[in-house]
Amino acid sequence: MTASTRVLVGKVDELTEGSQTEVKVDGKSVLVVCYEGQYYALRNNCSHKDYPLKGGDVDMGRITCEKHGAKFELATGKAKTLPAVKPVQIYKTQIDGEELFVLPL
Repeated sequence: MTASTRVLVGKVDELTEGSQTEVKVDGKSVLVVCYEGQYYALRNNCSHKDYPLKGGDVDMGRITCEKHGAKFELATGKAKTLPAVKPVQIYKTQIDGEELFVLPL
């Protein structure tokens, strides 16, 4: 994978615990979440209804869609509660020096 396919999210020290940052990867909105010191990136779109996940509550390794309450696992994108049954696409995060990048899987 070439460096041009990476999308810069920002400096690691600015992406603090609990932060949610939106970036575009190949024209798609991707949400980057810092949870328990790890960075997770997933499509910023609930698979139940076309609604952004950004701003949803993050707890127990999951993010909750504010619209209907569906929960998605940050690490896998799997839908964990109804009404969602389909997973959301996940992306790879990569730390390079002091910067965090997102790459397509």
